[in-house]
Amino acid sequence: MEYKIEYRDRRAKRARMKTVHGMIETPVFMNVGTVAAIKGAVSTDDLRQIGTQVELSNTYHLHVRTGDALIKRFGGLHRFMNWDRPILTDSGGFQVFSLAGLRKIKEEGVYFQSHIDGRRIFMGPEESMQIQSNLGSTIAMAFDECPPSLADRDYVQSSVDRTTRWLERCRAELSRLNGLEDTINREQLLFGINQGAIYEDIRIRHAEAISRMNLDGYAIGGLAVGESHEEMYRILDAVVPCLPGDKPVYLMGVGTPANILEAVERGVDFFDCVYPSRNGRHSHVYTNHGKLNLLNSKYELDARPIEEGCGCPACRSYSRAYIRHLFKAKEMLGMRLCVLHNLYFYNKMMEEIRDAIEHQCFAEYKEQKLAGMAAGENQAES
Repeated sequence: MEYKIEYRDRRAKRARMKTVHGMIETPVFMNVGTVAAIKGAVSTDDLRQIGTQVELSNTYHLHVRTGDALIKRFGGLHRFMNWDRPILTDSGGFQVFSLAGLRKIKEEGVYFQSHIDGRRIFMGPEESMQIQSNLGSTIAMAFDECPPSLADRDYVQSSVDRTTRWLERCRAELSRLNGLEDTINREQLLFGINQGAIYEDIRIRHAEAISRMNLDGYAIGGLAVGESHEEMYRILDAVVPCLPGDKPVYLMGVGTPANILEAVERGVDFFDCVYPSRNGRHSHVYTNHGKLNLLNSKYELDARPIEEGCGCPACRSYSRAYIRHLFKAKEMLGMRLCVLHNLYFYNKMMEEIRDAIEHQCFAEYKEQKLAGMAAGENQAES
C-alpha cells in the first residue's frame, strides 16, 4: 500500500491511498452497505453515478446471512455485488457492543446468539480474519471490543488490553491467509482500532502500542456511542497526534456533516455512517442550508428540487412536492430518491473538502459550510 500525503492545511490533509482495487482520495466518506447493499434500493451502478469511492460491508452480518463461504465461491464480495472499487469490511467487533444482550466475551473471542435464527456463533480474531479473507475486501478491520463510552475505567482498561492481544492475533492470521494460494485478495490490508472510551490516558497508551505494529492504517473506534460531541472532539485532539502521520486515520461510525468537518480539521481521513441512508429512508434530506423533512406540509406545493444546483438523480428530475407525495403514498421510489440525494450530498461534501485542503482554504470552507447549515436549520425552526 502506498499512502501519499499531498496537501496540508493545519492538521487537515489531502492524500491518495493506492490499493489493489484502485486509488482512494482522502478525506473520504464510505457509503455503508452492511449486507452488501445500500438500504433504500440503491445499486452499485447508482453508487458509481453519485461518486462513491469506497463501499463498506459488515463481517458479522454477511457471515450469518448469506454466508462468507458462499460469497467466496462467487469470487468474493466485489464480484458478488458487481463493485469494482475498494471495499472495507468491518470486523464484527461493533456487534460485540450492539448485540450486548446476545453475546459473551472470552479471551479466545466472542460467543454470539444469532439475531437472525438464534443459533450459536463463535467469532474470535482468527475467525474474523478468515471471514474477511473469504469476502476478499480491500481493507479488513481488526477484531476488537467496543466498550460503552461511559463504562468504568477498570472495565475499559481490561477491554483495551484484550483488544491489543486480539490485534496481534489478527495480524498474524491475516499474514498467513494472504500467503495462501487460494486466497481471493492476497493484498488485503489491515487497519487496527484504537479504543479506550472517553479516558484520554488509556486512549493515548493504546494508540502508542498499536502504532508500533506498523499496520496499513489506524481507526478510532468507540466514539459516537453515547458521549457528547465535545467529548468526541477532545478524544480526537488527544489521540490523532499519537497515531502514525504517514498512515490513514479512520473515525468509525461518524457522523453528521458537522462531525466530519470537525474531525477532518483534527486529521481524520476515513469516515462512515448510516445517517445519510437511514435519514433518507425517513424523508429527512441534507442540504447546504440545513436538513429538511419532506413530509412537512409546507412542501406539498413546493416545485423546487431538494436543493437548487444539486447534481444528484433526485434533484435533476423531481420536485420536493413529488417526493413528498411518494412518501405519503408509501412508494419506495421516494425513499430511494432521498437516499441517493443524501449519499450524493456526503460524497460531494468530501470532494469539496479535498479541494479546500488543496487550495489551503479548509478553515474558511468549514466556517462557511457550518454557518450555512446552521442558518438554514434556524430558519426552518422559526
